[in-house]
Amino acid sequence: MGQKTNPISNRIGITRGWDSNWVGGNYAEKIAEDYEIRKYLSSRLAKASISKIVIERTLKLITVTIHAARPGVIIGKGGQAVDLLKEELKKVTKKDVQINIYEVKKPEVDANIVADSIARQIEGRVSYRRAIKMAVATTMRVGAEGIKIQISGRLGGAEMARSEMFKEGRTPLHTFRADIDYALAEAHTKVGVLGIKVWICNGEVYGKKDLSPNAGIAAQAQQSGNNRGGRGGDRRRGGRGGRERRENK
Repeated sequence: MGQKTNPISNRIGITRGWDSNWVGGNYAEKIAEDYEIRKYLSSRLAKASISKIVIERTLKLITVTIHAARPGVIIGKGGQAVDLLKEELKKVTKKDVQINIYEVKKPEVDANIVADSIARQIEGRVSYRRAIKMAVATTMRVGAEGIKIQISGRLGGAEMARSEMFKEGRTPLHTFRADIDYALAEAHTKVGVLGIKVWICNGEVYGKKDLSPNAGIAAQAQQSGNNRGGRGGDRRRGGRGGRERRENK
């Protein structure tokens, strides 16, 4: 049964949390609004390599958190593009919107970014085998435990549609504690639509995990800022450590 269910929804509450966090009110209306926000942002920011869009709501405010490999495309010069995007989302939702942007540190092990990259290459007339083999090699080199890619449709312009699968490493779909990322992308070519499915295994999760979709990102950003602001000096070039060592002699 592992192949017949979405690996992300199958692991909600175990290794994954919800990408939409809100409670109460008109349920159907909010789901439709979330869909419209994601659809609009995915088409508007297609060049930003979006990994996921997390939506959180309070009574009067919608907080949209965009995880992207190229945040500079979203932010724009001096942050002007973000302000424009905020105004556009206000028109879509008719509510106040706050936008947070986080950078994806390892886009090579993110299934959404990998699938979208393969689809864009195929649309640009790159051979599907070459695009997929490059993606598999890059993902494994960065440190993933395994990757599986399936492509279906009129491959190479063939008369009859077929499916091909490329695998490397391990992707244990039946193991709930396995951290498996999954994505589906479409490549619109002259001969029709090709479907691309990507499964990436990033190891196994032991113990209790924080399931909030933005878990740890703010803390990591603050920690990296603190590391950059340190005043140790280079010991080899006469920093504080080198001066202390000379005085002791």
